[in-house]
Amino acid sequence: MASTVVHLALAGLLAAALLGPYFDRRAVLVVFAATAFPDLDSFVALVSVAGHRTVFHTFLIPIGLGVLWGVDTRLRDRSFVRERWGQWGVAVGWMSIVAYAVAGIGLDFVGAGVNPLWPVHDQFYAMDGKVELSDQRGVVQTFIDFSTEDGGDGGSVPAPDSRGSSQEVNVSTGVDPDPSGEQTDPERIFPVVRSGTQLLILVVGTVVTAAKLSLVEAGE
Repeated sequence: MASTVVHLALAGLLAAALLGPYFDRRAVLVVFAATAFPDLDSFVALVSVAGHRTVFHTFLIPIGLGVLWGVDTRLRDRSFVRERWGQWGVAVGWMSIVAYAVAGIGLDFVGAGVNPLWPVHDQFYAMDGKVELSDQRGVVQTFIDFSTEDGGDGGSVPAPDSRGSSQEVNVSTGVDPDPSGEQTDPERIFPVVRSGTQLLILVVGTVVTAAKLSLVEAGE
């Protein structure tokens, strides 16, 4: 599971790459806020069974926001967003929605797993697999399994591995270190990085975001 700072580093990298002329310090703060928002469901876990990596880690939120944003900025004759914040607001809004889905939820989806369709479908999933080129087997991939249990011809099976429902999966966080309530003195751990890949994302994202901000502000 990636820490919040790793999520933010990836979001900064995406913003630096995609925002173009609308990239500035204020835009970065808005994108960071959108990216960090999903992790607030750690506090929901204190009062609800459906908590971390469930309540705000559902792709239904950015999908819904994307629909609303699209209706306002593309279909309405007078866009509330465009009249209030101009094209900057439109671009930063879209970027924030992308960052929410990719950096805020996506990193956990390809790691420890999330509840991506809650509350419509209460089930944790994790996206994992590999693609290889073999001189004997050709292209080998494990993201989609085309085999069937009875050995006959069948359709593909979705790649994400099911981990259980919110009633079955307990996610430990620094805010709620023992969601099961079985420990008398649980250790509170607030992760920073937990793998070399996360460290790379943190360093590269931070450096690129800071460098892009410096270049933008130097040119003003």
